[in-house]
Amino acid sequence: MVKTILHLLTMVLAIAFTAGAHAHGSAKPKHGGVVAMANDLTFELVGTATGAVIYIEDHGKPMAPTGITGRLTVLSGAEKTEADLAVAGDRLEAKGVKLGPGTKVVAALTNQAKKPITVRFSLK
Repeated sequence: MVKTILHLLTMVLAIAFTAGAHAHGSAKPKHGGVVAMANDLTFELVGTATGAVIYIEDHGKPMAPTGITGRLTVLSGAEKTEADLAVAGDRLEAKGVKLGPGTKVVAALTNQAKKPITVRFSLK
């Protein structure tokens, strides 16, 4: 009985201490958007009056999107809209897309090393 309790306690403690070890930054939005993670980076999608922007963080620190290119695909019901993503200061920007509740968004990115990164967002 004591052996079983010790085994259970050991497992609970192991899970408790390793739960935070896999985090690579905050999962909370800092710009009022929706957060997703891919390739050890945190991406935040934010709707704007003219389209959408994506902020990138690496282990909780803002990352300049220098050299990153890509395309944003927005699925809203049966409607599909696509727009190129361009570097705009400290973020990537896509013009001409509309984000709303129930919208699914896929950002197909390529980093400076030509490695593809796919980020999926779901707006509620």
